[in-house]
Amino acid sequence: MSNFRSLLIWQKSMALTTKIYFSTNHFPKEEIFGLTSQIRRSSISIPSNIAEGLGRESDKDLLRFLNISVASLFEMQTQLEIAKNISFLKEDDFNNLYEDSREVERMLVSFIKKIKARN
Repeated sequence: MSNFRSLLIWQKSMALTTKIYFSTNHFPKEEIFGLTSQIRRSSISIPSNIAEGLGRESDKDLLRFLNISVASLFEMQTQLEIAKNISFLKEDDFNNLYEDSREVERMLVSFIKKIKARN
């Protein structure tokens, strides 16, 4: 797949990353190198690894990078839950981000299954 930008899963994960950045803007300043940075880095990893995997030459490499995206997504979901638990995120904001992340998760799992099935 030559143009990762045309892939809906990449577009959705980019939109999620953008929402993460806006949602973490109001976290306490002392968290800039803590939870804020962790959430942002794990969210960035999702579309980045999708793009990198699509730039590889084999399905084996693609699957490896898609699986890294899934792991980063789970990491981000965990960090969002922590942010909610310590009242950095309001319940509604958490629910919105979590639902968006679940959509990306379902798309990633489906894409991984599709790649595996063609081998």
